[in-house]
Amino acid sequence: MKCLFNSKYGLFHKFIKNEEIRIHHHEQDAELLIAQALFSQMPSTLSRRPIVFVCIGTDRSTGDSLGPLIGTLLKDKEPHSFHIYGSLDDPIHALNLADKVAQIKKNHVNPFIIGIDACLGRLKSVGIIQIGGGPVKPGSGVNKDLPAVGDIHLTGIVNVSGFMEYFVLQNTRLYLVMEMAKTIANGIYQASIGYEAKPSFPSYKQTLNQESENTN
Repeated sequence: MKCLFNSKYGLFHKFIKNEEIRIHHHEQDAELLIAQALFSQMPSTLSRRPIVFVCIGTDRSTGDSLGPLIGTLLKDKEPHSFHIYGSLDDPIHALNLADKVAQIKKNHVNPFIIGIDACLGRLKSVGIIQIGGGPVKPGSGVNKDLPAVGDIHLTGIVNVSGFMEYFVLQNTRLYLVMEMAKTIANGIYQASIGYEAKPSFPSYKQTLNQESENTN
């Protein structure tokens, strides 16, 4: 996986904290933009708050498998500085969500939680990745009343909303979900590199350039 540097945006594109950021998974340098967006929302390393990603969903529904796929891909990239919960072999879904979140809060002191989930949206928004302040609200697209999760959220629009949402999620193309999951996981991994180097800007830049050279 190549860490990217794009002079069009600079190393750190200026995102406003808690703004809703929308990035298409096919956009040029989408992985870097995801990393920058996450990096801009996370607390300083001086706060010593553990960074926890809660990847919500189930592999029993293609569209709803985005979260577990991201969790699995990130676990394969360890070691890194973030804590990952939710994967294909240990999913976090409607039946265990409350218990899993309670356990996470027992495992970590004052964690900063990023909730990840698939969602439905307008046709022209399919493939968009959204990052912003406030929790993710799993199940809202299919009228489920589940606990909101996260200090910030990351959601991927995998299909069209408005009609027979369960059926739509179950019949979402796996190829799209997998491509979005890989882009998001790579972006999160790049954010972890930056977070480990924070607040040392030169160290992060050097790390990115070295990895880029090694993968060329």
